[in-house]
Amino acid sequence: MGVNKQESGDRAEESEGQVAEAKARAARLLLAFRHGNQLAYDALVAEFDADEPTTDLVSALCWVANEAVRKAYLPEAGDRVLRHLVRRADFGDRSVLTEDGAGPDAARLLEAVAAEDVRAVQELVRGTPDTTFLLGKLVLAVAMMLPDIPAPVLREAVGELRGEPGTPPG
Repeated sequence: MGVNKQESGDRAEESEGQVAEAKARAARLLLAFRHGNQLAYDALVAEFDADEPTTDLVSALCWVANEAVRKAYLPEAGDRVLRHLVRRADFGDRSVLTEDGAGPDAARLLEAVAAEDVRAVQELVRGTPDTTFLLGKLVLAVAMMLPDIPAPVLREAVGELRGEPGTPPG
């Protein structure tokens, strides 16, 4: 009537593997969330085949978990902890791109914007697995250009961004 020790050990081992896999999937999801890798995040969430309220809950839990990891660890240490969880489980693709070279560089994006090549901009952004680095570099490039922009032109651009078209320069 009872379960023998071998069956019990097999079940415990199987359960341990399932827990490790679940932790690894959660760690990959959190890595994608932390680094703004929208493509990986969406693909990982889709694996759960969940309805919209469940997907919203997963996103909220990722936000909470990210805040906890962010407050508990330095950024590189937090990533190491999450990657360790991912490596411990032995299943499928375990990578999440977070490196600086994961997407196109901001120079190509700036050139496409300057050329008013909407299609190229869309392709660059869509093809970027980690938008955090791309947008961070873009902000850096804009910051580097700001000193060369005349103050009236900058005020006009800021007015446009605030939805105040036709803001007079000066």
